[in-house]
Amino acid sequence: MIDLLRELAPQVVGVLTHRFGDFESAEDAVQEALLAAATRWPVDGMPANPRGWLIQTAQRKMLDQLRGDQARRRREVLAERRGPAGPAVDRDDTLDVLFLCCHPALSDTSAVALTLRAVGGLSTGEIARAFFVPEKTMGQRISRAKQQIRASGAPFGGEPRLGAALRVLYLIFNEGYASSAGTTVHRVELAAEAIRLARLVHERLPEDGEVAGLLALMLLTDARRGARTGPAGDLVPLAEQDRTLWDAGRIKEGTAVLDAAFRRGRVGEYQLQAAIAALHDRAASVDATDWPQIAALYGILERITGSPVVALNRAIAVAMVDGPAAGLALVDTVSLTEHHRVAATRGHLLELAGDPAGAVAQYRLAAAATASEPEKRYLTIRAATLTLTLGQGPG
Repeated sequence: MIDLLRELAPQVVGVLTHRFGDFESAEDAVQEALLAAATRWPVDGMPANPRGWLIQTAQRKMLDQLRGDQARRRREVLAERRGPAGPAVDRDDTLDVLFLCCHPALSDTSAVALTLRAVGGLSTGEIARAFFVPEKTMGQRISRAKQQIRASGAPFGGEPRLGAALRVLYLIFNEGYASSAGTTVHRVELAAEAIRLARLVHERLPEDGEVAGLLALMLLTDARRGARTGPAGDLVPLAEQDRTLWDAGRIKEGTAVLDAAFRRGRVGEYQLQAAIAALHDRAASVDATDWPQIAALYGILERITGSPVVALNRAIAVAMVDGPAAGLALVDTVSLTEHHRVAATRGHLLELAGDPAGAVAQYRLAAAATASEPEKRYLTIRAATLTLTLGQGPG
């Protein structure tokens, strides 16, 4: 039932937004209807037409809201003229809702939160727990985001913002696959929701190569999730993972989606990232990985995006091809000086270069800077292990 409600949520928001011309109120009404469904359906049974039930329930709640507004008659007359069963009721406006949630006036954080609520069907409490903030704080953030959209005057179903929408889905997936804070390596529900929404966009836009590339990237990356943590939930780096635990089904599906995208011609950043993920997934070990091709793909990706994170990843690939000194030289050029990943990468390459003392210092810097508890434990243990090999004691 949860999956069905999440699938229907943006469709119902779209219907009400088309009918009443008020995204903010429509989204609030749909959240109330979803709550009513989650409470009543297990008791009364699933209605024959779940989508119609949600539309009617949300519409009643929205009319209740509008009756308390000074402009209720103008809005109700407009709604009556549009009719209860016009084309908007039969169409699926999920993509329009997604694009609206990714309005350029919003910050990445606000767009992610609003997308998870309006398109993903998650409650404010669920989103707040995912991002470790109080529910009241998240509610205020979502409310401000909807007010910003209203103030912008952006029409529903207006100019598509596919690039912004893909970026938001990418951010949601990354936070789910490699949590930036908290006590766990993954937030499985966020990664799963990002994949579900990427599938939905791919179904609507099957010929778009970057949509396919993003879906492939998510599948090929998420395939490794089962091997990224040990029995106690500790982080397991790529070189130490048991590759028999990787999800062969996801790798096969992701590869097929990517191959189909490549055949369409124009290649973008998500397809390049997916191609890199595929090279990792096909390799039997770290040593058997095609690092020269990965380094070359990162080089192209860096020219396209100018991303310092991509530059950092390229430094690792170059180190695997030309040695750690070459990788360290590139790390020194990365304009991401305050990010813990720079110190962690420098520590890894210093360790490969035979400089354990330098590696320890960098691992400790990275451990102090990260908000992820599993990552902090891994880096701290790595530093302690190297310290013991130096005969310095735990220090």
